[in-house]
Amino acid sequence: MTSRKRTQKPDTFLSSHAESIIKDARNELKDPARRLLGRRILTLGGIALMSGCDLSNDKSVNTMLRRMSSFNDNVQALLFNPNEMAPTYPESMITRPFPFNAFYGIDDVPEVDTATYRLQVGGLANGKCDWALDELRALPQEDQITRHICIEGWSAIGRWGGVRFSNFLKRAGVDTTAKYLSLHCADNYWTSIDMPTALHAQTLLTLTYDGEVLPPKYGFPMKLRIPTKLGYKNPKHIVAISVTNEYPGGYWENQGYNWFGGS
Repeated sequence: MTSRKRTQKPDTFLSSHAESIIKDARNELKDPARRLLGRRILTLGGIALMSGCDLSNDKSVNTMLRRMSSFNDNVQALLFNPNEMAPTYPESMITRPFPFNAFYGIDDVPEVDTATYRLQVGGLANGKCDWALDELRALPQEDQITRHICIEGWSAIGRWGGVRFSNFLKRAGVDTTAKYLSLHCADNYWTSIDMPTALHAQTLLTLTYDGEVLPPKYGFPMKLRIPTKLGYKNPKHIVAISVTNEYPGGYWENQGYNWFGGS
């Protein structure tokens, strides 16, 4: 699920992103030696010392933040454990109603025609290149109750059902040695993920929410649910998947958000 953009003053924007970078990097520094290093450098002063950044200069801070964001992406990718599962929850803990969130208002949720819809798979794939909803619903399905965490600071627990993404990718003949998958949506949103995350056991091509057909406000006809990633890496209304070795970027990522965006 995507995040709604908010207008912030430049200094507030820079400060919030610096704090996010520091927090993410700290969370990933699990090894004792890395934690020791982190205590020494993961402050704005330490980052400024490493980067030669003048914190009184907006352009300098922007440059520093982008460098640290790239560094943070690399650290998270190195520490990502494809066998580590995100927490799951009992049905009693589901957030009802589950919040709607997007970069537009709820009245602008796209309408997708079930009869004509086809999920397109392109790039480094040699299998079936377009999938109707009925074909996707005929594949083995599974459920998960996991927490959605938004970069805006809120979270909610929901029950999602659908096709394990790794199983779908194998059926579609995707080259699983490729680096990236780019996901394009009916609401003109797009994002991209790394292949290890795509193959993670909890990454789900969701077709239902709470036992019912996925409602439009939650991403009909399908949403990619990735409980190991922040909300903006969980795209809705997916219409096309492209497999590539070229860095594809994304809607928010091209505006400065961390690309890896998760654990």
